[in-house]
Amino acid sequence: MPAAERTTATHSHLCVVHPDAQIGQNVTISPFVTIAADVVIGDGTWIGPNVHIMDGVRIGRNCRIFSGAIVGSIPQDLKFKGEKTYLKIGDNTTIREYCTLNVGTAASGKTVIGSNCLIMAYVHVAHDCIIGNNCVLANNVTLAGHITIGNYAVLGGMAAVHQFVKIGESAMIGGGSLVRLDVPPFITAAREPLSYAGVNKIGLKRRGFSPERIAHIQDIYRILFVRNHNLQKAIPQMKEQMSDSIDKTDIMQFIDDSERGLLRGFRTSKEK
Repeated sequence: MPAAERTTATHSHLCVVHPDAQIGQNVTISPFVTIAADVVIGDGTWIGPNVHIMDGVRIGRNCRIFSGAIVGSIPQDLKFKGEKTYLKIGDNTTIREYCTLNVGTAASGKTVIGSNCLIMAYVHVAHDCIIGNNCVLANNVTLAGHITIGNYAVLGGMAAVHQFVKIGESAMIGGGSLVRLDVPPFITAAREPLSYAGVNKIGLKRRGFSPERIAHIQDIYRILFVRNHNLQKAIPQMKEQMSDSIDKTDIMQFIDDSERGLLRGFRTSKEK
């Protein structure tokens, strides 16, 4: 069945949809949209005007993609040689105006944006990034290549993230931050250079974390980033002093997997 016949609101005379594109049920395609051949769009998705969806894109159900977004353009990477790669977007994700989202390279084969994400206007997601579920990237966030972002992370407007950086789940990055080093789970990071600024208590409460669980996470990071600024000494102390928990395990795993190193702890003359 031709793509235009599978949609509920396609302005076929004003847009270009390749006949090989796989368009789900109840998909709206607005005027001046172009959709390439190797594209899959899930049921109920809305595509706004002047959107370009290029080869290798896989879009989930009930997504919204606003005007001017460029979805699935080739990487801005001189090593890219035209290999077949993908951009995968989960269900219920919103892509706002003028975002630029690249497919992957041969390094991983794909760029991934999870489900229930909000990608605000003018965000750039480069090749081979992996963004988890329920994430928010505010206006003008810029991600270089090979960045990994955990579930429920929030990046403030105009944050710029260095290639290969990892950001843990439920982390909150302050607006305008330059993120050069890895940011572990559950914390707020701000200032310049980027530093630990406390546990993301509001975000964790919204996720249903109990006060006791949040306090446990605070105690872990108090050892790592407040009481002792030498991580080589702080990590063994944390392992010995803190009771075992899934959060402690997740934090330790993140630290063990860090390749770029962790952001610095917050220091003031009043801290003990």
